[in-house]
Amino acid sequence: MEYASKNKIKHIEDEHDHDHEHDESSIKTFGFWVFLITDLILFATLFATYTVLRTRYNGGPTGEELFEIPIFVAETFILLTSSFTSGLATLGLKKKNPKIVIGWLIVTAILGLAFIGLEITEFTTLVEEGAAISTSAFLSAFYVLVGTHGIHVSAGIIWMASTIVQLVRSGITEDTEHKTYIVTLYWHFLDVVWIFIFTVVYLIGVM
Repeated sequence: MEYASKNKIKHIEDEHDHDHEHDESSIKTFGFWVFLITDLILFATLFATYTVLRTRYNGGPTGEELFEIPIFVAETFILLTSSFTSGLATLGLKKKNPKIVIGWLIVTAILGLAFIGLEITEFTTLVEEGAAISTSAFLSAFYVLVGTHGIHVSAGIIWMASTIVQLVRSGITEDTEHKTYIVTLYWHFLDVVWIFIFTVVYLIGVM
């Protein structure tokens, strides 16, 4: 009788702990969506600013003169490929295979680093050509918009590296699974933002 009572109490405690973890996970997910909405507002503001200032050259170079098609096409290819590899990582979660998840997250992070490397090279080249952030309103808007996205990608890489470390230490748990889904969702969001940058800034800019 006493043994059954203890088991019942333990079962109730386990259910309470599970409900607590579920509530905590829900709060974190809600917080992430709030963060994503604020980021969306930020980028919408930067896009609106760029649209207004994109023809304010102040006698300086235009996008058609500055933007090199092979560079921004390569950046786009790399980032879209990283979106695909991050999707493969989430598929690894469904198979409960931490090696697959970790492997594809590492590939995604490496592709992200390659993207940042290309972007830094692009910015450096533009500055060397005399197209600095203070040259014109157009370039100010360009650097702020594209640079802000680059900072977000860098933050995503750090976030992804942290998730990889936790997966290596703990494997696939409810916590690491949730964190992996969140970081890959954030990565997809950055890819969508880049598609708009590719179209609004680069494609229209070289036309």
